[in-house]
Amino acid sequence: MRLFERLKSDAAEQWVDYTQHTFVEELGKGALPLACFKHYLVQDYLFLIQFARAYALGIYKSPTVADMRHSLEGVKAILDVELELHIEICERWGMQRKDIEQAPEDTPTMAYTRFVLDAGMAGDLLDLQAALAPCIIGYAEIGKRLHMMGCDKPDNPYQRWIQEYASAGYQDLAQGFESWFEDTSAKVLTEHRYPRVLSLFEKACRLESDFWQMGLNVTKAPES
Repeated sequence: MRLFERLKSDAAEQWVDYTQHTFVEELGKGALPLACFKHYLVQDYLFLIQFARAYALGIYKSPTVADMRHSLEGVKAILDVELELHIEICERWGMQRKDIEQAPEDTPTMAYTRFVLDAGMAGDLLDLQAALAPCIIGYAEIGKRLHMMGCDKPDNPYQRWIQEYASAGYQDLAQGFESWFEDTSAKVLTEHRYPRVLSLFEKACRLESDFWQMGLNVTKAPES
């Protein structure tokens, strides 16, 4: 069994809680309160800044030039695509870049990003990949599932978000990451080490769920 599928099976409860969280299901139905989505978007923008740093750390932790190039592609995807997507969506509701970049990090944002960076600092490339995998591959699974369910309809205010993560570009990026993850594991993973990798993966899934919940916990004030 490939490593990612094994991790997903062994952490099935955490994976389902994350990928089928109430936030995700309400977003798919178009029923998520806009205040919740806007708070999530701002925090996700701040999260991605730290994620870019984690990928940059991956360059340092990479044992080969090919690994360094994979890490670099991750940095570029965040800085050139995902951050700009967030700005595009936020600007539709009058939220400006400077206000987003100056917003304070919420506690779940800090907890998740510092966990990923710490995993990379304390471990090697495989540890960092295990901490990154739920976000990168999970968003691809969520986007594809919501698209297959027909959730990216014109009347869904979150259509653009669903379309981005269901897109061929993002699906290819996630598949590329998974292949890179599998290649790394083939070189360095042992059965003795597997429990640590699983623990990192499980924690990242739980922190993803906390991140969704952060959005739901926003006071649902009426939108103008």
